[in-house]
Formats: sequence, C-alpha cells, structure tokens
Amino acid sequence: MEVGSKLKKARIDSKLTQEKVAEEIQVSRQTISNWENEKSYPDIISVIKLSDLYNISLDELLKGDSNMIKHLEESTNIVSSNKKLLMAIGVNVLLMILFILFNSIISKNNYLIIGTASIGVLSTTVLFYQIIKKF
Repeated sequence: MEVGSKLKKARIDSKLTQEKVAEEIQVSRQTISNWENEKSYPDIISVIKLSDLYNISLDELLKGDSNMIKHLEESTNIVSSNKKLLMAIGVNVLLMILFILFNSIISKNNYLIIGTASIGVLSTTVLFYQIIKKF
C-alpha cells in the first residue's frame, strides 16, 4: 500500500477530516489532499506529526513505499548536497588561483591555453550543475 492510501486510511480510522488534520499539523487542507492523492509527499517533520496524530508507527506508515522513502532521503540529504557544492566552489577557486599564478607559462603555449580553457569550462559546468541541482 502506498503512503497516500495509508495516510487517508489512518485519517478516516481516526475519524478526522482533512481540515482538522491540516489544522493540527499546521499545513493547508489542500496539502493533506495532495499527500493522500500522492501528488506530493510530506516532509519528515510532517510524517512524524502525522504518525503521532494517527497513533501509528513511522515504520507502519512508511514501509513499502519506495517513492516516499526516496523523497525523504533526498530531502534530508542536505549535508551531502552542500558538501558537493562547496567542493565545486573550492575547485573553481583553486583553478582560478592556479591560472593566475601560471598565466605567463600558459599564455606562451597554445596547447596549455586549450587545456586550461577546457578544464575551466568543465569545472564551471560542474559548479553550475551543483547550483542548479540545489534549487
């Protein structure tokens, strides 16, 4: 059973309306509807509040829905995402410093110009990718 169906069943078993649940966990009624219809998924804090409100375990609520587990993993994996972004920024700064320091050597050799330009474009692309992925 998917998490939306479980949420709806638990709400009905608890004899609560979507409005009452929304009020209790401080979201809109439309948000509750979207969760129950699996148009979106609740964040981890909301899942914990729902678990408490419906008196069901997190295990019972979440098990068996791989999409929900994936959503929670992605939404709580901010530290890893930030590390990748900081690493990309650091590499770009380091490359910029190296390009400035070795500018006189690089500018005398066409192959080094092409190589450093390629490395610069590649590292900037990776940086932009990490920034876009963040949003």
